[in-house]
Amino acid sequence: MKYYSTNGKAPLADLRKAVVKGLAEDRGLYMPQSLKRLPDSFFDSIDKLSFQEIAFNVAEAFFGEDIPADRLKAIVYDTLSFDCPVVKVTDSIYSLELFHGPTLAFKDVGARFMARLLQYFRDGDGLVNVLVATSGDTGSAVANGFLGVEGTRVFVLYPKGKVSPIQECQFTTLGRNITALEIDGVFDDCQALVKNAFMDDELNSLMKLTSANSINVARFLPQSFYYFYAYAQMKARGLADNLVICVPSGNFGNICSALFAKAMGLPVKRFIAANNINDVFYKYLQTGVYTPKHSVQTLANAMDVGDPSNFARILDLYGGSWENIRKDISGAVVNDSAIKKSILECWRDNAYLLDPHGACGFRALSDGLQPGEAGVFCETAHPAKFKDTVEKVIGEPVAIPERLAEFMKGQKQAVSLPKDFEDFKYYLKTTAR
Repeated sequence: MKYYSTNGKAPLADLRKAVVKGLAEDRGLYMPQSLKRLPDSFFDSIDKLSFQEIAFNVAEAFFGEDIPADRLKAIVYDTLSFDCPVVKVTDSIYSLELFHGPTLAFKDVGARFMARLLQYFRDGDGLVNVLVATSGDTGSAVANGFLGVEGTRVFVLYPKGKVSPIQECQFTTLGRNITALEIDGVFDDCQALVKNAFMDDELNSLMKLTSANSINVARFLPQSFYYFYAYAQMKARGLADNLVICVPSGNFGNICSALFAKAMGLPVKRFIAANNINDVFYKYLQTGVYTPKHSVQTLANAMDVGDPSNFARILDLYGGSWENIRKDISGAVVNDSAIKKSILECWRDNAYLLDPHGACGFRALSDGLQPGEAGVFCETAHPAKFKDTVEKVIGEPVAIPERLAEFMKGQKQAVSLPKDFEDFKYYLKTTAR
């Protein structure tokens, strides 16, 4: 399989280059030249397959031309050492729980897959430096996915004071091959630093750089696995015929992988992209005009993105057609007040505890489902990762899972940097010596 750049000005890449480089030479995002539609027989029996079996079938369609089946199967099965169950919340709304992995967030799937794929491609070929910008859960998932992986060094860039304390401790306490960089800015500044590093000739001559953000094909493509699995679980319940999937959306890697799944044949009726008040994509859906802006801090901090990178992939996937995008995706905006209300009402009425991001998905489905439809929203992180926020809303203590409690015992180790690229570049150059 060859991969092309969304900007159309870079040479084609094979999978190895797309994974190791992360970003194309023209600053575009890599896209597979073609997407294989999965056969009807796969969907006919999908509800009889395990999560790992489903994921391997999908992974073969993505990566089977480039990786031997036995190695790919090992990568998939090792990645998915945990479940992503669909759980009933109301008569028509279900939660796809994506917080059962090592860092209790959906990004464990993509981060673990990428770490294993990068190790496969590296094959002893020097030190790979992984740069990742995070607004919350990406940093912890990537850091823990790559922790101790031979031949890799990870730099996690995060905005000072804009991630939850529990999220922060998941990537600042690890040490070893993980370095946390506390940037005096917002997530978009962190993301800009990462992208500029890839375009800097001097840096790239000194060190091998790649990204573990959803700009990397090895991060966002595997996230489609759990959409196929969600469909399988809903089919087993007899609720798959008019299925609506709602994805809390920030940098849009998650919903982008869902749209790739649909392009491969996943029979989902439609998708809802739930934004917080960082509503750039919502306004695009209404007007056809995409206008990036500075992000605003909200309770759903992982969605605080004012210029989502993966919008370029969505636009490319639909041939630039606003009309076709609107056929598959509708939008919703959920402000902090509605997030709090959703958490409280869902806990009080359904005994189901939401995190702030899942609350955006739940609210969008509650307001947007039509008669005869069943809805699934992504519960992207365990509510205990937002313990202070959730406890204030429901007025009750939130139990912290043992895995999360272990992270909180560690000592913070972080390097403070301004948002200026030259300072970031100088820091990286000193580490390359």
